[in-house]
Amino acid sequence: MYSSTFVFAKKQFDEAFYRLDEAIANVAKSIPGYIGEETWENTSAGLVSNVYYWESLEALHALITHPKHLEAKAKQSNWLDGYQVVISEVIKTYGDAKLTNLPLTARG
Repeated sequence: MYSSTFVFAKKQFDEAFYRLDEAIANVAKSIPGYIGEETWENTSAGLVSNVYYWESLEALHALITHPKHLEAKAKQSNWLDGYQVVISEVIKTYGDAKLTNLPLTARG
């Protein structure tokens, strides 16, 4: 299993951003091998983190090479004040099973 973490600093978002962001989320959810996602915001640092979980690198690659994702990457400087992507292999998840709404709950 893999995760792709997209950390970015926000500028001003407009209607075009929201349309493209929604389109990319829909594409991701339609790809076989998509597990789920989480979004976190650190308001004091002005950063947002979107974490997508994937069954395989091939599934992740399907999103990265999709035309909507490539469009967003080309236009990112309109809406972002810097970004970083981290691709990771998930080795294990664990917890007390009280957080049942997370994408990786009950996976080992």
